Amino acid sequence: MNNNTYMKKFENTKYLFSLVLLISLFSCKKYLNVVPDNVATIDYAFRSRDEAEKYLFTCYSFLPKLGNPALNPGIMASDEFAVIYPALFSGNLDTELFAIPTGSQNIVSPYANYWDGGTKGVPYFQAIRNCNVFFENINKVNDLGDLEKKRWIAEVKFLKAYYHYWLLRMYGPIPIIKVNKPISSSIEEVLVYRDPVDEVTNYIVSLLDEASPDLPNRLMSEASELGRITRGIALSVKAEVLVTMASPLFNGNPDYAGFKDKRGLQLFNPTFMPEKWEKAKFACKAAIDNCAGNGLALYYYKPRINTYDLSEETKTQMSVRAAVTEKWNSEIIWAASNSYTTDDGHGFQKNAQAQLSPVGFIQSIDQNLAVPIKMADLFYSKNGVPIEEDPSFNYAQRLTKLRVAVESDRYNIKVGVSTAEINFDRENRFYADLGFDGGVWYGSGQLDDKNPYYVQHKLGQTAGVGNSTNYNPSGYFPKKLVNYANSINPDTRAYTVISYPWPVMRLGELYLMYAEALNESEGPSAEAYKYIDLVRKRAGLNGIVASYAAHSIRAGKPGTKEGLRIALQRESLIEMALEGKRFWNIRRWKTAADYLNQPFTGWNILGTTDQTYYRVKVLHQGVFKQRDYLFPISENSIIANKNLVQNPGW
Repeated sequence: MNNNTYMKKFENTKYLFSLVLLISLFSCKKYLNVVPDNVATIDYAFRSRDEAEKYLFTCYSFLPKLGNPALNPGIMASDEFAVIYPALFSGNLDTELFAIPTGSQNIVSPYANYWDGGTKGVPYFQAIRNCNVFFENINKVNDLGDLEKKRWIAEVKFLKAYYHYWLLRMYGPIPIIKVNKPISSSIEEVLVYRDPVDEVTNYIVSLLDEASPDLPNRLMSEASELGRITRGIALSVKAEVLVTMASPLFNGNPDYAGFKDKRGLQLFNPTFMPEKWEKAKFACKAAIDNCAGNGLALYYYKPRINTYDLSEETKTQMSVRAAVTEKWNSEIIWAASNSYTTDDGHGFQKNAQAQLSPVGFIQSIDQNLAVPIKMADLFYSKNGVPIEEDPSFNYAQRLTKLRVAVESDRYNIKVGVSTAEINFDRENRFYADLGFDGGVWYGSGQLDDKNPYYVQHKLGQTAGVGNSTNYNPSGYFPKKLVNYANSINPDTRAYTVISYPWPVMRLGELYLMYAEALNESEGPSAEAYKYIDLVRKRAGLNGIVASYAAHSIRAGKPGTKEGLRIALQRESLIEMALEGKRFWNIRRWKTAADYLNQPFTGWNILGTTDQTYYRVKVLHQGVFKQRDYLFPISENSIIANKNLVQNPGW
């Protein structure tokens, strides 16, 4: 069975939802975890190995479709992207979740509602309940071998843990659903309470620990099993869970000291527990060791076609880009095989791609997904330090002064083009991640970096405002998300897209989480620097200590615990930029208010000259309040269950 057949089988099993998920949230007796009384339907689902496998895939099918920007809160609800909002026509990129960073989240019909489903959310308590039904019935299958059964059980334990974790990260304390309650349960038995954060965390970790030994280190048949859970995925998710729960939002957060349920039970422990970072450190190292033992390594680009002698700049930038877009490359720990970047009509690539064809507009390129200027500010100077700390970088005039690209800029900016100072003398990840007016765009059919495409974004130019629905509103394109192997045919105006599954976790992120846990548990160390520097080396940078010592006005910053914390957070935001991780990280660090109350700005895209284009315009105003660290529970759920309490501020 090839991967397409597997995915078709995966999707087709969704018909079981209507047969198995008979809970109605309108009845307080049928709340969250009540078993349906349609026993015949359940028996049918487990009458044979093949039917049980369909149910297994149903448990998988709740995994978030992160490859669709409209459904990924880490993308559309973040401040990494600017969009046309509200969308002018239904054919545009679906921007409904952009209501969150612009201040329109609510309790009546919450956006990204994963508690009970709706408004781009999935009902994850139903997902958990499906997993419990699997456990209750898998032993009824007579033609299923013991080893395969153990593996399936381990996979569903992982999924159950992951769905709990997703809810925990969004809502804080949640009900732990260990088993489904029978339909005969009393009203009081089914009206569940929220469990304290630390108890939920311990339960998630226990499920992952139970699952890991019975999961394969490697997939037995990649052709048919890509996307199935491995031991490395389980260990890496455990590491992420423990890093998240050791972070300031969840570890000794005084803001939630008074957050209790109706029993008076404390839902957040207000006491900081340093041992949480110790556990996170060991979990990260265990995941790293497993990945190394199974051949995973940071990805370095190797051209598919060796016709051209590429520059070191291009090869380094391609290592950064292709670590995301090259399917199943050596760095990918977990890729979402249920969610490719061309799925659902609102895929990433056609919205991230700039119009580059010299002969005119290509209909299938939407270019609606933009990046605000503050993300361009994020990346380092060419010396590997923040631009505001590098005396050699013209920080004060970065947005007001124009400069003409010369021969030494040729692999990053079109020679002879005038562009803003902010676009010069930056690290390779800036040029790998972002397309901009005058910037080189390697790939898309032009594989000679001596003669590449480049972006022309002023009004009336190739990538500029072409019509009311297909334009980039900020002037920066998320080039990182576009596969370089895509091709534009100027003769036919055809755009061919090479899709890839969304990378849920890759090794570079795991390395930086390990370095963070090391620093938080024991302060700066050679081991922490080692894993930071592995990521920096791939980006073409010197080590963090040497770079700061030579080029930063805060030369000793990486040498203190607080300084390295700040530097590591910047490194993580850069390395994982545009991959949906920033949304979660700035929340767990409790730094979201520093970023999300800033305006979303871009260039004046109606400008026709350098002087009129390079003027900063406010596109949207970011809005973030203390309450926004946790998502609201819908008021219908609060009304239906008298034992639930709402999150603070909502």
